[in-house]
Amino acid sequence: MKGKSLAWVLSAALAGTALSGMAQAEEKFVTIGTGGQTGVYYVAGQSICRFLNRGSAEHGIKCNAPASGGGVANVNGIRSGEFNFGIMQSDHQFKALNGAAPFEAEGAMNDIRAVFSLQSEVFTVLARRSANIKSFDDLKGKRVNVGNPGSGQRDTLEEIMAVKGWDRSAFALAAELKPAEQASALGDNNIDAMTYFVGHPNGAIQEATTTTDAVLVPVTGAEIDKLLAEKSYYTKADIPGGLYKGNDQPTPSIGGKAVLSTSAKADPEVVYQLVKSVFDNIDRFKRLHPAFADLKEEDMIKVGLTAPLHEGAERYYKERGWL
Repeated sequence: MKGKSLAWVLSAALAGTALSGMAQAEEKFVTIGTGGQTGVYYVAGQSICRFLNRGSAEHGIKCNAPASGGGVANVNGIRSGEFNFGIMQSDHQFKALNGAAPFEAEGAMNDIRAVFSLQSEVFTVLARRSANIKSFDDLKGKRVNVGNPGSGQRDTLEEIMAVKGWDRSAFALAAELKPAEQASALGDNNIDAMTYFVGHPNGAIQEATTTTDAVLVPVTGAEIDKLLAEKSYYTKADIPGGLYKGNDQPTPSIGGKAVLSTSAKADPEVVYQLVKSVFDNIDRFKRLHPAFADLKEEDMIKVGLTAPLHEGAERYYKERGWL
């Protein structure tokens, strides 16, 4: 009898181990490429994972969202399989789909798919007041942070420079600092101006304007109008006045949308559960960063989506009666 009991216990333990192993095998791990830790992309990725992970006991999906090089790096990360999802500017989604610069060498990414759009973003130039930079053209001959390779700010700046006929020799210094390094460099007088393609309000801009007498610089003019006419993924945009110390008036520039992208190869159920976790908690999501406050569901599923929707996202939107 004792032997039979022991055999039963061992059998049950082995069965439990097997079931546990099956559960672990069924778990899915997804990674979202974000951006620098001071930027809105990082907050967005962390927030998406927060809601997705809350339901992991039911759907078996676990999510992480590490800091990354930014939008261009996230496109390449999705392409290589390093990331399952990536946050990027709407223009990068378009360029990846069509194999346009900076993705010419890799060719068209026909399987990039849109999931939803997020906050509006504005190309932002912030300069030390003492540098006497009052327009974009005044950046010539100055020490400018052009952004780290793989960042959206770098790519957008290079598009603006192209329509102006500039190259990096236009600047006395073309620094390649990451977003988190810009504010201190401006404050320490190591650069005259920093650039950023970002949603507002932004922590790095707040830090820079709090510690340094700094001004937002308008990005306007005939060449900018030409860029807007040629590139439909950019629109006119303003940085609202009063967000940052010493900058009480709106500052005109160009902008676009941040979008969450993935690959057509992504598991439709994973994409569905991610989308569901965000939209089922949209009011909570909007409270996680001031840049999310004005998000509207009807815009998030259409505006800025420059690639086809992933079937998993489409399934959820149809269930809600939005498509």
